[in-house]
Amino acid sequence: MKKKSLNAQKINHKYLRKLLNQNQVKLIFNKFEKQLNTQQSYLVAISGGPDSLALAFLSKCFQLKYNTKFYYYIVDHNLRVNSSKEAVKASKILKKINIKCRILKWRGSKPSSNIQAIARHYRYALLEKQCVQTKSTNILLGHQKEDLYENFFIRMIRGSGLKGLVSLSKKYTNNKINYLRPLLDFKKRDLEKLTLKVFNTFIKDPSNTNENFTRVRIRKLLKNLQNEGLDDKKLNLTIQNLKKSNNALEYYTKKNIEDNLTFQVNKKKAFLSKDFLNQPNEVIIRSLNIILKIIGGQYYPPRGKKIDFLINELKLNKNFKKGTLGGCLFKKINETIIISKERG
Repeated sequence: MKKKSLNAQKINHKYLRKLLNQNQVKLIFNKFEKQLNTQQSYLVAISGGPDSLALAFLSKCFQLKYNTKFYYYIVDHNLRVNSSKEAVKASKILKKINIKCRILKWRGSKPSSNIQAIARHYRYALLEKQCVQTKSTNILLGHQKEDLYENFFIRMIRGSGLKGLVSLSKKYTNNKINYLRPLLDFKKRDLEKLTLKVFNTFIKDPSNTNENFTRVRIRKLLKNLQNEGLDDKKLNLTIQNLKKSNNALEYYTKKNIEDNLTFQVNKKKAFLSKDFLNQPNEVIIRSLNIILKIIGGQYYPPRGKKIDFLINELKLNKNFKKGTLGGCLFKKINETIIISKERG
């Protein structure tokens, strides 16, 4: 390494240590570092907004303190005219604290509806590919407390079940990759203050003020609800209570799968015993969604009405022979239900 680069690194490290000695920064970092494992490596997903830049700073501090491997990525969705310029700008901002950030591009045709959800799906797919290349199993995301609240109300408006209402968790696993949200207990204003203290700038996403997006309208609604007395404490309590109920259902779902399901060795077929359907409806739905994802290979579970219809057919229709759902074929032979991947 060149002497100039080494000197630049020393200056950056000194700057970071100085920031960490400030009380407010120290409090945030202490809370952050408890959520990571010093023996594992991490990918950090960055957008250039205040939340993700705060995540990048905290990750860099953790990296220096524990000599842990971190890989930093920006996904350029190419959905806006200036998205590529913004990605380059974000990578330049990160150079202030000696973070080398790689830009991943989402290529191909773009959706005209459900844009944010589809973009998220492709973003995560690109990041998961990098996990394979870097031999890492952890991705850090910059969601914070307001994101948690917004997600809760979006799911409520869509008529989501209990699992959907509490879906934004600190950790979830997909394709053997852990998605971690270490900022979920932090308020946006505190992260924005931290980002301005460290970088003196951040990128403003114009979609954050575009009321064509549901999330933006929900954000506005939340401000009005706060004026009516719905504060952080009450909303947190509601979400935590729902999470406890969800955890109980998860326990019985796992038990149903362990007791009443047999997979073929290659997991291309599943065999359900008659007791699989002798459970509360929500447990059956969750159990089936897990099987459908494994065998059908589809990212999203089928709509509630479709899965309810199939469950009723399996339970009540004595003449049921076969049916399809979520890319899977269901056959009933005597008291056994056989699930396999649908052909074509």
